[in-house]
Amino acid sequence: MADDKKGVTGLPKNTAGALSYVLGPLSGVVFLILEKDPFVKFHAMQSIVVFGVIFILQWAFAITIFLAPLSGLLAILAFVAWLMLIYKAWRGEEWEVPLLGKYARIFVKKV
Repeated sequence: MADDKKGVTGLPKNTAGALSYVLGPLSGVVFLILEKDPFVKFHAMQSIVVFGVIFILQWAFAITIFLAPLSGLLAILAFVAWLMLIYKAWRGEEWEVPLLGKYARIFVKKV
């Protein structure tokens, strides 16, 4: 489990990491800016990358007639991923989403 040291926000690392997913990319940006801890920054960047890609895919599916039914399926998968990511971060795990997690790790090193 993550260390209970508090960051700039005054929250334990695992709580800040979990909260970085709550509002998707918006809360990810907030925690990426405010927190200095690598654990929290990784989860914040992963929130931005994962939910940013999901938003773009849902938008693309919705405007494409033959892919519109996939938009609903993607919404269900996004909800499950959202819950799982919040839970994993709250448990103190630095779990990478397949395919997108490695990009989040690369991007967070550049910030």
